[in-house]
Amino acid sequence: MRYLTANQILLIHSALIDEIGGTHGVRDRHAVLSVENAPQQTFEGKELYPTPFDKAAVYARNIIMHHPFIDGNKRTGMTAAAVFLENNDYKVIAKRGEIEHCALKIINRKFDIPAIAAWFKNHSQKSK
Repeated sequence: MRYLTANQILLIHSALIDEIGGTHGVRDRHAVLSVENAPQQTFEGKELYPTPFDKAAVYARNIIMHHPFIDGNKRTGMTAAAVFLENNDYKVIAKRGEIEHCALKIINRKFDIPAIAAWFKNHSQKSK
């Protein structure tokens, strides 16, 4: 499994701000660092997030809900999750507006980790 580093998450955020607009800057560096290890958590030797979709959900939820950046947290969370999946041989396939709709459900606490993971599973396909 290829995980994202804190530096990769920072680069994703910076590229999104450059491309789409918004304000550069980290509001909480510790929150970015905590996202780096969150998908790899275990309890009693078992992974808390065993599937790539569970892990993508953790990236998305933690970045969106912990707001480590001054701006672009929803975009960064969803993009980081998609990049993680791409790094692990999945491609996120979504119609216009579906990714934003998912991010809004996360921020409004309508999607928990299992629901986010299901969304990514239903909107991804294995790369060839």
